[in-house]
Amino acid sequence: MTPSEKLDQLIAGITDWRGKTLATLRKTILEADSEIVEEWKWMGSPVWERDGIIAVANAHKGKVKLTFMYGARLADPDKLFNAGLEGNERRAIDFLEGDKINVRALKQLVRAAIEYNQGKAKTKAPTTRAKARKAG
Repeated sequence: MTPSEKLDQLIAGITDWRGKTLATLRKTILEADSEIVEEWKWMGSPVWERDGIIAVANAHKGKVKLTFMYGARLADPDKLFNAGLEGNERRAIDFLEGDKINVRALKQLVRAAIEYNQGKAKTKAPTTRAKARKAG
């Protein structure tokens, strides 16, 4: 079963508002960039990646949590982050029943996470093999 099929199954199995919220988050994230890939990690969590992890989602008892891997490094002009604000790397958005998803702002945040991942990849030090090729 592919990660996308597992996520389909997860959403179908959550028959209350949390399933609908998770489905909307998924749709919004995937619409933000056509090269985003869905993964399934950490014993059952949907993860979205492009040049690194963008975000992970979990449906909890009273909320749906969307955690951005490097959220602390992202501008959040619309103040979407409302959880994990004390962390050095991650930031999260907790969606409660009845919350509206700011689709425009969430897409901007996803794009900012992709830009961060791409910038991080460019600044990584060359590997030992790359250094050896350059020297040889």
